[in-house]
Amino acid sequence: MEGKIEPVAKELHDNNTNNSNGLHCETKLKQQEGKSATQEIQLLHCDDTISEQDKKKISNLRAVVEKQDPSSKEVDDFAIRRFLRARDLDVDKASAMLLKYLKWRRSFVPNGFISPSEIPNEIEHNKMFLQGVDKLGRPIAVVFGGRHMQNKLGGLDEFKRFVVLALDKLCSRTSPGREKFVVIGDLKGFGYSNSDARAYIGALSILQDCYPERLGRLIVVHVPYLFWTLWKILYPFIDNNTKKKISFVENKRLTETLLQDIDESQLPEIYGGKMPLVPIHEA
Repeated sequence: MEGKIEPVAKELHDNNTNNSNGLHCETKLKQQEGKSATQEIQLLHCDDTISEQDKKKISNLRAVVEKQDPSSKEVDDFAIRRFLRARDLDVDKASAMLLKYLKWRRSFVPNGFISPSEIPNEIEHNKMFLQGVDKLGRPIAVVFGGRHMQNKLGGLDEFKRFVVLALDKLCSRTSPGREKFVVIGDLKGFGYSNSDARAYIGALSILQDCYPERLGRLIVVHVPYLFWTLWKILYPFIDNNTKKKISFVENKRLTETLLQDIDESQLPEIYGGKMPLVPIHEA
């Protein structure tokens, strides 16, 4: 690493050693003969109950937003709560964020979903997979940064549509109170041709502005020296809440580290586990 990047990476790693995930969940593993640990996972005290304080804030936000956008009536309370939390329970800021999201969704995803037929060039890269859950029941995606190339045929918009399809797939595997997902960002083989800053900044914007409080953790593995130059560009675009969820894993401790949060039966085969990977558009 170089310059000021090394302490930044260490800070991000340290923030994750306390297993802070914002779900207020506890995980209890009970292993019995003949059964996998995953089958025995019990999620306790998950955030699936909306408190009276939350209800009041949600009601206040709805009153503001519905006056300007009646379609917001279709947004459920858990989604409203995510927007509130993303803006530290500030109703005015959260309502502005939600209104912006609703307008964006109507414009960018007019059919309500992205079809694989809309992103043929991105699918061809075969760079994102979805399968398995971590020990908190959060779905896991694996993204191979070394397979991403600038989309010269479909342009930045097609890449953004790919991001929306992927995020929608991940969110569809969550449930109220267990609304977060985990991403393993694998940078093996990452080089100059993969350093597409505009695309990555676009993905960050969609994740942070349109899918607030969805990311549980981003685990970055096989990090090459070259990546830290790109990291300097991306870092200012990452909000503080997202920064706390990013950790970098050393190659020599890769499987050991991943197994702390992911059972072997759910860990992808390429990292020493038993779970095959499924392309995101087929999941």
